[in-house]
Amino acid sequence: MRLLQIDSIHVVARSPYSVLYARLGDYPQAWLDDALEAGRVAECWAHEACFVTAADIASHRAWRAQAQSSHWADQHAARARDANLEQMHALLERIRMSGPVRASDFERVDRGASGWWEWKPEKRWLEAWFASGELMVTRRERFQRVYDLADRVLAKLDPPFEAPIPAWSCEELRRRFILDSVRALGITQARWIADYFRLKPAVSEHELAPLLASGELLAVQVSDWENPAYVHREHAELLEKARAGHLRATHTALLSPFDPLVWDRARARGMFDFDYTIECYLPAVKRRYGYYALPILHRGRLVGRLDAKAHRAEGVFEVKALFFEEDVTPTARMLKDVAQAIAAFAAWHGAPVVRLGRCRPSPCAATLRTHWR
Repeated sequence: MRLLQIDSIHVVARSPYSVLYARLGDYPQAWLDDALEAGRVAECWAHEACFVTAADIASHRAWRAQAQSSHWADQHAARARDANLEQMHALLERIRMSGPVRASDFERVDRGASGWWEWKPEKRWLEAWFASGELMVTRRERFQRVYDLADRVLAKLDPPFEAPIPAWSCEELRRRFILDSVRALGITQARWIADYFRLKPAVSEHELAPLLASGELLAVQVSDWENPAYVHREHAELLEKARAGHLRATHTALLSPFDPLVWDRARARGMFDFDYTIECYLPAVKRRYGYYALPILHRGRLVGRLDAKAHRAEGVFEVKALFFEEDVTPTARMLKDVAQAIAAFAAWHGAPVVRLGRCRPSPCAATLRTHWR
Protein backbone atom coordinates (compact mmCIF):
# COMPACT_ATOMS: atom_id res chain seq x y z
CA MET A 1 0.00 0.00 0.00
CA ARG A 2 3.06 2.28 0.47
CA LEU A 3 1.27 4.30 3.18
CA LEU A 4 -1.29 4.27 5.98
CA GLN A 5 -3.42 7.39 6.42
CA ILE A 6 -3.53 8.65 10.00
CA ASP A 7 -6.79 9.83 11.54
CA SER A 8 -7.58 10.52 15.18
CA ILE A 9 -11.22 9.31 15.28
CA HIS A 10 -11.37 6.32 17.61
CA VAL A 11 -14.96 5.15 18.01
CA VAL A 12 -13.39 1.93 16.77
CA ALA A 13 -9.63 1.35 16.38
CA ARG A 14 -8.01 4.32 14.69
CA SER A 15 -7.75 4.07 10.93
CA PRO A 16 -4.15 2.89 10.35
CA TYR A 17 -4.59 0.03 12.81
CA SER A 18 -7.91 -0.97 11.23
CA VAL A 19 -6.46 -0.88 7.71
CA LEU A 20 -3.75 -3.31 8.79
CA TYR A 21 -6.30 -5.53 10.56
CA ALA A 22 -8.42 -5.78 7.39
CA ARG A 23 -5.43 -7.39 5.68
CA LEU A 24 -3.60 -9.20 8.47
CA GLY A 25 -6.29 -10.21 10.93
CA ASP A 26 -5.50 -10.41 14.63
CA TYR A 27 -2.25 -8.65 15.50
CA PRO A 28 -1.11 -6.58 18.51
CA GLN A 29 -2.00 -2.92 17.97
CA ALA A 30 1.30 -1.92 19.61
CA TRP A 31 3.07 -3.32 16.56
CA LEU A 32 2.65 -0.13 14.50
CA ASP A 33 3.68 2.11 17.42
CA ASP A 34 6.73 -0.09 17.99
CA ALA A 35 7.65 0.12 14.29
CA LEU A 36 7.48 3.92 14.44
CA GLU A 37 9.67 4.16 17.54
CA ALA A 38 12.17 1.67 16.07
CA GLY A 39 12.39 3.65 12.82
CA ARG A 40 10.94 1.02 10.49
CA VAL A 41 8.15 3.44 9.54
CA ALA A 42 7.99 7.22 9.65
CA GLU A 43 5.34 9.92 9.51
CA CYS A 44 5.02 12.53 6.79
CA TRP A 45 2.49 14.25 4.58
CA ALA A 46 1.67 11.96 1.65
CA HIS A 47 -1.99 11.30 0.72
CA GLU A 48 -2.68 13.14 3.96
CA ALA A 49 -0.78 12.66 7.21
CA CYS A 50 0.50 9.10 6.83
CA PHE A 51 2.81 6.41 8.05
CA VAL A 52 5.22 5.43 5.26
CA THR A 53 8.06 2.93 5.18
CA ALA A 54 11.50 4.10 6.24
CA ALA A 55 12.71 3.19 2.76
CA ASP A 56 10.27 5.68 1.21
CA ILE A 57 10.81 8.71 3.44
CA ALA A 58 13.63 10.08 1.27
CA SER A 59 11.28 10.29 -1.73
CA HIS A 60 8.61 12.08 0.29
CA ARG A 61 11.02 14.59 1.80
CA ALA A 62 12.54 15.30 -1.61
CA TRP A 63 9.06 15.80 -3.10
CA ARG A 64 7.97 18.14 -0.32
CA ALA A 65 11.17 20.15 -0.71
CA GLN A 66 10.63 20.66 -4.45
CA ALA A 67 6.90 20.68 -5.06
CA GLN A 68 4.87 23.83 -4.67
CA SER A 69 2.14 22.62 -2.36
CA SER A 70 -1.32 24.13 -1.89
CA HIS A 71 -2.11 21.69 0.91
CA TRP A 72 -3.72 23.21 4.00
CA ALA A 73 -0.84 21.98 6.20
CA ASP A 74 1.65 24.04 4.17
CA GLN A 75 -0.63 27.06 4.13
CA HIS A 76 -1.00 26.96 7.92
CA ALA A 77 2.74 26.43 8.30
CA ALA A 78 3.50 29.47 6.16
CA ARG A 79 1.07 31.64 8.13
CA ALA A 80 2.53 30.44 11.42
CA ARG A 81 6.08 31.28 10.32
CA ASP A 82 5.05 34.70 9.05
CA ALA A 83 3.39 35.59 12.36
CA ASN A 84 5.54 33.80 14.95
CA LEU A 85 8.99 33.11 13.52
CA GLU A 86 10.88 34.20 16.65
CA GLN A 87 8.79 32.01 18.96
CA MET A 88 8.98 29.10 16.54
CA HIS A 89 12.77 29.26 16.46
CA ALA A 90 12.79 29.37 20.26
CA LEU A 91 10.67 26.21 20.31
CA LEU A 92 13.03 24.53 17.87
CA GLU A 93 15.99 25.47 20.07
CA ARG A 94 14.26 24.05 23.14
CA ILE A 95 13.85 20.69 21.37
CA ARG A 96 17.46 20.82 20.21
CA MET A 97 18.69 21.35 23.75
CA SER A 98 16.16 19.41 25.86
CA GLY A 99 14.87 16.66 23.60
CA PRO A 100 11.50 15.54 22.18
CA VAL A 101 8.22 17.21 23.16
CA ARG A 102 4.48 16.66 22.90
CA ALA A 103 1.92 19.39 22.34
CA SER A 104 0.48 18.47 25.74
CA ASP A 105 3.76 19.49 27.38
CA PHE A 106 2.66 23.09 26.91
CA GLU A 107 -0.08 24.55 29.06
CA ARG A 108 -2.91 26.30 27.27
CA VAL A 109 -3.48 29.85 28.48
CA ASP A 110 -6.87 30.32 26.82
CA ARG A 111 -9.85 28.00 26.78
CA GLY A 112 -9.92 27.81 22.98
CA ALA A 113 -12.62 26.10 21.00
CA SER A 114 -13.10 22.82 19.20
CA GLY A 115 -11.46 22.05 15.87
CA TRP A 116 -7.92 21.83 14.54
CA TRP A 117 -7.97 25.53 13.64
CA GLU A 118 -8.14 26.33 17.37
CA TRP A 119 -4.94 24.47 18.31
CA LYS A 120 -2.89 26.20 20.98
CA PRO A 121 0.06 28.15 19.59
CA GLU A 122 2.72 25.54 20.41
CA LYS A 123 0.72 22.82 18.66
CA ARG A 124 0.44 24.98 15.54
CA TRP A 125 4.17 25.70 15.63
CA LEU A 126 5.06 22.03 16.10
CA GLU A 127 2.84 21.11 13.16
CA ALA A 128 4.32 23.90 11.06
CA TRP A 129 7.87 22.60 11.64
CA PHE A 130 6.62 19.06 10.95
CA ALA A 131 5.03 20.16 7.67
CA SER A 132 8.21 21.90 6.51
CA GLY A 133 10.44 19.01 7.58
CA GLU A 134 12.49 20.49 10.44
CA LEU A 135 10.67 18.24 12.93
CA MET A 136 9.55 14.64 12.62
CA VAL A 137 7.59 12.28 14.87
CA THR A 138 9.93 10.03 16.82
CA ARG A 139 7.17 8.02 18.55
CA ARG A 140 3.59 8.28 19.78
CA GLU A 141 2.37 8.15 23.36
CA ARG A 142 -1.31 7.20 23.62
CA PHE A 143 -1.47 8.33 19.98
CA GLN A 144 -0.04 11.77 20.78
CA ARG A 145 2.78 12.81 18.51
CA VAL A 146 6.20 13.17 20.14
CA TYR A 147 8.22 15.60 18.02
CA ASP A 148 11.99 15.65 17.64
CA LEU A 149 14.53 17.20 15.29
CA ALA A 150 14.33 15.58 11.87
CA ASP A 151 18.06 14.77 11.87
CA ARG A 152 17.68 12.70 15.04
CA VAL A 153 14.67 10.79 13.72
CA LEU A 154 16.29 10.18 10.34
CA ALA A 155 19.39 8.83 12.07
CA LYS A 156 17.44 5.91 13.59
CA LEU A 157 15.59 4.80 10.45
CA ASP A 158 15.79 1.18 9.35
CA PRO A 159 16.89 0.87 6.58
CA PRO A 160 19.23 3.85 7.08
CA PHE A 161 18.17 7.14 5.55
CA GLU A 162 20.16 8.18 2.51
CA ALA A 163 19.54 11.55 0.90
CA PRO A 164 19.40 11.18 -2.89
CA ILE A 165 22.66 12.11 -4.62
CA PRO A 166 22.26 13.63 -7.11
CA ALA A 167 18.95 15.10 -6.07
CA TRP A 168 15.92 13.64 -7.79
CA SER A 169 14.08 15.94 -10.15
CA CYS A 170 10.36 16.62 -9.78
CA GLU A 171 9.80 14.56 -12.94
CA GLU A 172 11.65 11.55 -11.53
CA LEU A 173 9.85 11.77 -8.19
CA ARG A 174 6.47 12.07 -9.91
CA ARG A 175 7.29 8.99 -12.00
CA ARG A 176 8.18 7.06 -8.83
CA PHE A 177 4.91 8.04 -7.16
CA ILE A 178 2.87 7.13 -10.24
CA LEU A 179 4.43 3.66 -10.33
CA ASP A 180 3.96 3.19 -6.59
CA SER A 181 0.31 4.27 -6.90
CA VAL A 182 -0.44 1.78 -9.66
CA ARG A 183 1.32 -0.99 -7.74
CA ALA A 184 -0.66 -0.17 -4.59
CA LEU A 185 -4.03 0.12 -6.33
CA GLY A 186 -3.59 -3.19 -8.19
CA ILE A 187 -5.54 -2.07 -11.22
CA THR A 188 -6.53 1.49 -12.02
CA GLN A 189 -7.62 3.94 -14.65
CA ALA A 190 -5.36 6.93 -15.29
CA ARG A 191 -7.81 9.33 -13.68
CA TRP A 192 -7.58 7.53 -10.31
CA ILE A 193 -3.80 7.58 -9.98
CA ALA A 194 -3.10 11.15 -8.86
CA ASP A 195 -5.28 10.98 -5.74
CA TYR A 196 -3.13 8.31 -4.09
CA PHE A 197 -0.22 10.67 -3.38
CA ARG A 198 -2.22 13.84 -4.15
CA LEU A 199 -0.23 14.58 -7.29
CA LYS A 200 -0.99 17.69 -9.32
CA PRO A 201 -1.83 17.93 -12.16
CA ALA A 202 -3.87 14.80 -12.78
CA VAL A 203 -2.15 11.85 -14.45
CA SER A 204 -3.05 11.44 -18.12
CA GLU A 205 -2.86 8.49 -20.49
CA HIS A 206 -0.28 10.48 -22.46
CA GLU A 207 1.95 10.67 -19.38
CA LEU A 208 1.66 6.90 -18.89
CA ALA A 209 2.69 6.06 -22.46
CA PRO A 210 6.47 6.00 -21.72
CA LEU A 211 5.86 3.68 -18.75
CA LEU A 212 3.98 1.32 -21.04
CA ALA A 213 6.76 1.50 -23.61
CA SER A 214 9.37 0.62 -20.99
CA GLY A 215 7.27 -2.29 -19.73
CA GLU A 216 6.94 -0.88 -16.22
CA LEU A 217 3.18 -0.69 -16.65
CA LEU A 218 0.83 -3.03 -18.49
CA ALA A 219 -2.36 -1.90 -20.24
CA VAL A 220 -5.52 -4.00 -20.00
CA GLN A 221 -9.12 -3.62 -21.09
CA VAL A 222 -11.76 -4.17 -18.41
CA SER A 223 -15.33 -5.08 -19.28
CA ASP A 224 -17.70 -2.09 -19.11
CA TRP A 225 -14.84 0.41 -18.75
CA GLU A 226 -14.53 2.93 -21.56
CA ASN A 227 -10.96 3.85 -20.56
CA PRO A 228 -7.95 1.53 -20.47
CA ALA A 229 -6.74 0.16 -17.16
CA TYR A 230 -3.16 -0.12 -15.90
CA VAL A 231 -1.35 -2.76 -13.88
CA HIS A 232 2.21 -2.68 -12.52
CA ARG A 233 4.51 -5.24 -14.12
CA GLU A 234 5.11 -6.81 -10.70
CA HIS A 235 1.49 -7.97 -10.83
CA ALA A 236 1.73 -9.60 -14.26
CA GLU A 237 1.22 -13.07 -12.80
CA LEU A 238 -1.89 -12.01 -10.90
CA LEU A 239 -3.19 -10.32 -14.04
CA GLU A 240 -2.87 -13.55 -16.02
CA LYS A 241 -4.68 -15.45 -13.27
CA ALA A 242 -7.48 -12.90 -13.40
CA ARG A 243 -7.72 -13.17 -17.18
CA ALA A 244 -7.92 -16.95 -16.90
CA GLY A 245 -10.62 -16.74 -14.24
CA HIS A 246 -8.36 -18.27 -11.60
CA LEU A 247 -8.20 -15.32 -9.21
CA ARG A 248 -10.92 -15.76 -6.58
CA ALA A 249 -11.83 -13.33 -3.82
CA THR A 250 -12.34 -15.13 -0.50
CA HIS A 251 -11.90 -12.46 2.18
CA THR A 252 -14.53 -10.65 4.25
CA ALA A 253 -13.49 -7.60 6.27
CA LEU A 254 -14.65 -4.29 7.69
CA LEU A 255 -12.84 -1.32 6.15
CA SER A 256 -11.84 1.97 7.68
CA PRO A 257 -13.34 5.03 5.97
CA PHE A 258 -9.72 6.02 5.31
CA ASP A 259 -8.77 2.70 3.73
CA PRO A 260 -7.13 3.23 0.31
CA LEU A 261 -9.67 0.81 -1.10
CA VAL A 262 -12.45 3.37 -0.59
CA TRP A 263 -10.96 6.80 0.13
CA ASP A 264 -11.26 7.83 -3.55
CA ARG A 265 -15.02 8.11 -4.08
CA ALA A 266 -14.73 8.10 -7.86
CA ARG A 267 -12.72 4.88 -7.83
CA ALA A 268 -15.07 3.26 -5.31
CA ARG A 269 -17.95 3.93 -7.70
CA GLY A 270 -16.03 2.80 -10.78
CA MET A 271 -14.54 -0.33 -9.21
CA PHE A 272 -17.34 -1.45 -6.91
CA ASP A 273 -20.44 0.61 -7.82
CA PHE A 274 -20.29 1.80 -4.22
CA ASP A 275 -21.25 5.39 -3.40
CA TYR A 276 -19.47 6.31 -0.19
CA THR A 277 -19.25 9.43 1.93
CA ILE A 278 -17.46 9.78 5.27
CA GLU A 279 -20.39 11.16 7.24
CA CYS A 280 -18.61 12.06 10.49
CA TYR A 281 -17.95 15.47 8.92
CA LEU A 282 -21.65 16.03 8.20
CA PRO A 283 -24.26 17.40 10.64
CA ALA A 284 -26.13 14.54 12.32
CA VAL A 285 -29.39 15.37 10.51
CA LYS A 286 -27.72 14.86 7.13
CA ARG A 287 -26.22 11.44 7.86
CA ARG A 288 -27.77 8.46 6.08
CA TYR A 289 -25.69 5.67 7.56
CA GLY A 290 -24.11 7.02 10.73
CA TYR A 291 -21.16 8.87 12.19
CA TYR A 292 -18.43 6.38 11.26
CA ALA A 293 -19.80 3.86 8.79
CA LEU A 294 -17.38 1.05 7.90
CA PRO A 295 -17.70 -0.43 4.39
CA ILE A 296 -18.15 -4.21 4.34
CA LEU A 297 -15.90 -6.03 1.88
CA HIS A 298 -17.16 -9.52 1.04
CA ARG A 299 -15.37 -11.71 -1.49
CA GLY A 300 -14.41 -8.89 -3.83
CA ARG A 301 -17.58 -6.81 -3.46
CA LEU A 302 -18.53 -3.93 -1.21
CA VAL A 303 -21.86 -5.30 -0.02
CA GLY A 304 -22.82 -2.87 2.74
CA ARG A 305 -21.70 -0.70 5.62
CA LEU A 306 -22.15 -0.54 9.37
CA ASP A 307 -21.99 2.20 11.98
CA ALA A 308 -20.12 0.86 14.98
CA LYS A 309 -18.64 1.89 18.31
CA ALA A 310 -16.35 -0.15 20.52
CA HIS A 311 -17.18 0.17 24.22
CA ARG A 312 -13.89 -1.28 25.41
CA ALA A 313 -14.44 -0.80 29.13
CA GLU A 314 -17.70 -2.79 28.97
CA GLY A 315 -16.38 -5.34 26.47
CA VAL A 316 -19.23 -4.49 24.05
CA PHE A 317 -18.96 -3.86 20.33
CA GLU A 318 -22.07 -1.87 19.38
CA VAL A 319 -23.30 -2.09 15.80
CA LYS A 320 -25.69 0.83 15.81
CA ALA A 321 -26.88 0.12 12.30
CA LEU A 322 -25.98 -2.28 9.51
CA PHE A 323 -27.03 -1.71 5.92
CA PHE A 324 -26.62 -4.07 3.00
CA GLU A 325 -26.63 -2.32 -0.37
CA GLU A 326 -30.03 -2.18 -2.05
CA ASP A 327 -28.85 -4.34 -4.96
CA VAL A 328 -27.40 -6.98 -2.62
CA THR A 329 -29.45 -10.01 -1.58
CA PRO A 330 -27.68 -11.44 1.46
CA THR A 331 -27.26 -15.21 1.25
CA ALA A 332 -26.79 -17.53 4.21
CA ARG A 333 -23.09 -17.79 3.35
CA MET A 334 -22.70 -14.02 3.13
CA LEU A 335 -24.42 -13.49 6.48
CA LYS A 336 -22.19 -16.10 8.11
CA ASP A 337 -19.03 -14.51 6.67
CA VAL A 338 -20.10 -11.01 7.69
CA ALA A 339 -21.08 -12.15 11.19
CA GLN A 340 -17.73 -13.88 11.64
CA ALA A 341 -15.84 -10.82 10.37
CA ILE A 342 -17.68 -8.54 12.81
CA ALA A 343 -17.14 -10.94 15.73
CA ALA A 344 -13.42 -11.22 15.01
CA PHE A 345 -13.06 -7.44 14.62
CA ALA A 346 -14.91 -6.94 17.92
CA ALA A 347 -12.71 -9.45 19.73
CA TRP A 348 -9.58 -7.71 18.42
CA HIS A 349 -10.90 -4.54 20.11
CA GLY A 350 -11.25 -6.37 23.41
CA ALA A 351 -15.03 -5.98 23.06
CA PRO A 352 -16.22 -9.51 22.22
CA VAL A 353 -19.93 -8.99 22.95
CA VAL A 354 -21.65 -7.78 19.75
CA ARG A 355 -24.91 -5.85 20.03
CA LEU A 356 -26.90 -5.00 16.91
CA GLY A 357 -29.37 -2.16 16.53
CA ARG A 358 -30.99 -1.47 13.17
CA CYS A 359 -30.44 -3.69 10.17
CA ARG A 360 -31.45 -3.46 6.49
CA PRO A 361 -32.95 -5.79 5.35
CA SER A 362 -34.45 -6.23 8.81
CA PRO A 363 -34.87 -10.06 8.61
CA CYS A 364 -31.07 -10.39 8.45
CA ALA A 365 -30.76 -9.20 12.04
CA ALA A 366 -32.02 -12.45 13.54
CA THR A 367 -29.58 -14.53 11.49
CA LEU A 368 -26.64 -12.32 12.47
CA ARG A 369 -27.56 -12.46 16.16
CA THR A 370 -27.82 -16.25 15.96
CA HIS A 371 -24.24 -16.47 14.67
CA TRP A 372 -23.02 -14.25 17.52
CA ARG A 373 -24.77 -16.35 20.15
